[in-house]
Amino acid sequence: MRIPTGIEGFDELVQGGLLSERVYVLSGPPGSGKTTFGVQFLAGGAVRGEVGLYATLLECPQNIINDMSNYSLNIPAHINGQKLLFADLGPRMEYGYMDELNEFITPDYNVGRTSIESEAPSPSMVFKEIAAYVSEYDVKRLVIDSVSAIRFTTNDFSLQEKEMSRFIRNLKKLGCTTVLLSEMTDPTAYSTEQFAAHGVIFMHNFLYDKTMTRAIQLIKMRGTRHDCNMRTVSFSENGLKVEGYLE
Repeated sequence: MRIPTGIEGFDELVQGGLLSERVYVLSGPPGSGKTTFGVQFLAGGAVRGEVGLYATLLECPQNIINDMSNYSLNIPAHINGQKLLFADLGPRMEYGYMDELNEFITPDYNVGRTSIESEAPSPSMVFKEIAAYVSEYDVKRLVIDSVSAIRFTTNDFSLQEKEMSRFIRNLKKLGCTTVLLSEMTDPTAYSTEQFAAHGVIFMHNFLYDKTMTRAIQLIKMRGTRHDCNMRTVSFSENGLKVEGYLE
């Protein structure tokens, strides 16, 4: 079953849409259109009566809502109709808390898990909170922004890979069509989540012939015929639009 994304010009590249209940990674540098893609994907589902969840680990949900409301995507109406949900899963500890706490804690006091580090979202923490939303609201479309912000419980790289692979495998069992946003600084270095996901999409924002150019590229798409050529991307009042090949 194909899931129309609601992004003009994209579904034609993937045989009509994304495959249902699979996990896709959308990687790109700042300003390439990742957030717009994610919210537009959820809004496209809301129009079809599907509940979508945008789980943010970085930005304040209200800022995303304000920014995306500039598009003609009916974001406030979808939120009021409970077809579009936003969840803040990022660190909740504000600056100043530890400074105030330290005034009452002596150096030999055992603070335990009360620290800034323990407030950082781990894969298991993120999954448990998302799973609760999916169960309560019957979420069908899920966007996580961003997987780059997930904090691992170990510094061992091999264990980090296992932790991320486990996270992806559990996401696949939720019954949602999931888009993981991730930062991309080196297009030639692939991450664990990109290997584990069903599909990988690159968003680009670079200087091309003296002009800053945005483009999209399908790197991997299991079960779908596609090419890996770059196509230009533009923004209109309706959101992201995929256009022709980058000449």
